[in-house]
Amino acid sequence: MSNNVSKVYFAEAEGHTYLSNTQNKIKLLWDAAEFSKLIKKGDLVAIKVHFGEIGNNAFVPPWYIRIIVDRIKEAGGKPFLTDCNTVYIGHRRNAPDHITMALLHGFSYATVGAPIVIADGLKGRNYKSLEINKKHFKSVKIGSDLVYADALIVVSHFKGHLMAGFGGAIKNIGMGGGSIQGKKEQHALKPKSDPEKCTGCGTCKKYCPAEAIFFVENKSHVDEKKCIGCGTCVGVCPEHAIQFDWNAEIVPFTERMTEYAYGLWKQHEKKIGCFNFVINVTPECDCFNVSEPLIVPDVGIFASIDPVAIDRACYDAVNRQEGLKTSRLRSGFKPGEDKFLGLHEETRGKIQFEYGETLGIGNQKYELIEVKPEEPEDSA
Repeated sequence: MSNNVSKVYFAEAEGHTYLSNTQNKIKLLWDAAEFSKLIKKGDLVAIKVHFGEIGNNAFVPPWYIRIIVDRIKEAGGKPFLTDCNTVYIGHRRNAPDHITMALLHGFSYATVGAPIVIADGLKGRNYKSLEINKKHFKSVKIGSDLVYADALIVVSHFKGHLMAGFGGAIKNIGMGGGSIQGKKEQHALKPKSDPEKCTGCGTCKKYCPAEAIFFVENKSHVDEKKCIGCGTCVGVCPEHAIQFDWNAEIVPFTERMTEYAYGLWKQHEKKIGCFNFVINVTPECDCFNVSEPLIVPDVGIFASIDPVAIDRACYDAVNRQEGLKTSRLRSGFKPGEDKFLGLHEETRGKIQFEYGETLGIGNQKYELIEVKPEEPEDSA
């Protein structure tokens, strides 16, 4: 596929009239990308979303999802909103808590017009092993109901990420589509604590979801048997005393996540459509229960049937922006400079679309097609 050019449709964030509001742009992008052709009458259509965490307000809001739900119904499909449970202990570790979290953030049937189904079941144990025979995995453990769906619409908030570099369509279906066991397989990283940097403040222990942090003589240590490799301690340590061995582990981590994305993509190869919302571009994943300053101004919304091309287009679009001085960016402020390395210099986010292309998920080469509403002529 590497010699082909994929189409990526784009609508800019800015709009000053009714016709150029975000909801209408979503409709225009759906039609331009011809997503209705992916759906047959009666198809059960999974809309892969992220419901956010308490304290996070950057996730794609339910009133935008409603537009996609309505388009699926018009095409004859039966939509449902879905995600898999999390490996960390939070508000989305099991289905009842997960659905409650979604409802608190407005994803009710009255708002979105579709039910919520947690794809890997009550406790994250419902998964389907899909054979892929790749470098890191012979098979991947994907949430069952994502596999059994007849079609898949992936709705992603494009942003930075502590370990993946950035999060877009590939991460949404790779890490997001993995069951709890699948997420553990993808992470498989063990952080180490540096006693010379550790001040014994206890922040890591407070936020560790697996209770894997313990202290000896006021210095933190990581219990590798309990550690789930989520990276929370790495992100919250104020002294940067806890770190992964980035040189050894970040490349295989990113490849493992991309192989998981390949597994779910392969299942729905001819019936998958992707939306990336490059708005509220935050430094971290929507799993973080914080509301941080944005790293760049809002860019817009992208749509494509190619997960690699859409992520590449969004990555390029963010990097073309002027970085916001009020953000957590440490470098890369100028247009053309890498904003994601400016946030997390240890990461290698490009591996997602480079390895994704090698696996056959899609193409890095893309044609960006801007979609604009037809404004009525001024009768005056």
